[in-house]
Amino acid sequence: MHALIQGIIFGVLTGGVLALMASGQTLIFGVMKVVNLAQGAMVILAAYLSYTLFTKFGIDPFLAIPITTAAMFVIGVAVQAVFLRPLRREDSAQLSLLVTFAVALLIEGVMSVVWKTDLRAINTSYANKSWTLFGYQVTLVGLAAFTLSIVLLAVLYAILRFTGFGRAVRATVQNPASARLLGVDTQRVSAFGFGLGAATAGAAGAVYGLLFPFNAGSHYDLISKLLSVVVLGGMGSIGGAVLAAIIISTSSAVVASTINPTWAEFTFFIILLAVLLVRPQGMFGATERGSL
Repeated sequence: MHALIQGIIFGVLTGGVLALMASGQTLIFGVMKVVNLAQGAMVILAAYLSYTLFTKFGIDPFLAIPITTAAMFVIGVAVQAVFLRPLRREDSAQLSLLVTFAVALLIEGVMSVVWKTDLRAINTSYANKSWTLFGYQVTLVGLAAFTLSIVLLAVLYAILRFTGFGRAVRATVQNPASARLLGVDTQRVSAFGFGLGAATAGAAGAVYGLLFPFNAGSHYDLISKLLSVVVLGGMGSIGGAVLAAIIISTSSAVVASTINPTWAEFTFFIILLAVLLVRPQGMFGATERGSL
C-alpha cells in the first residue's frame, strides 16, 4: 500500500508537466488540424536551453521559463510560417505529419551537434530535496513543477476564453470558413496558435531536466506519450488532455513502484487501447469539429 500511494503522488506531480506539454499539442491540433510530431523535440530543445542557461549563466530553471517560452514561441511561429503554411489546404492534414516529423529530425540533428548525445540532467542545489508527509516523500522539484504547470494551464485557459485572440482561436476551431468571412485572419491565428502550443513545450521543457535525464533522442519516447495523451483525452480537448496526462502518468508510476519499472512504459498504451475500444473518440472527444 505504501508503494502504491507513493507512486500515485509521484505520478500526479509529474503528470502536471505532461499535461502542460499535451495541452500545446492539443491546441495545435484544434486550430490547424495538425498532429505536431515535433512537440517532443521542442520540449527537449527547451530542456537543453534551460540546461545551458543554468550551467553557463547560473540562471535557475524556473527563472529561465520566460526565456525558453519566448524562444519556443518564436520557433513555433517560424515553423508554421515556413513549413506548414505553404502546404496545399486539401493535403495539409496528411502532409503535416511528414513535415513535423522532418522538423523533429532537424531539431534532433541540431541538438546532437550542439550538445552531443550524452545524457544530461539539470542538477540544482535543491534537486534532491523532499519533505516527508505522513511517511510519504514529496519532492520539492515535483511539487514546484506541478504548481507551475497548473498556473500556466490556467493562464492558457484564460487566454483562450477571455481574450480577442482566444475568441479568434475558438472561431477558427469551430468553423474556419465562417471565421474568415467574419474578418478573422485565420493564417495569423494559425501561426500564433502554433507558437502558443510550442510555448507550452518551452515552459515544460525548462523544468524537464530537473525531473528526468535527457539527450537528443529523448523526444521519441516523449512524443509517443504526448500522442497517447491527446488521443486518450479526445483530439482537440484541452481539458481531456490534462485529465489523460494525469491518468497516464499516475498509472505508469504506480506500475513502476508496485510491479516492475520495465512494464511502466507499456501502461499508457494498454490504457489507451482499453479506452478507445469503448470510446473511439477518446474521453472528451467531440464527433464534430471544435471541442476546445
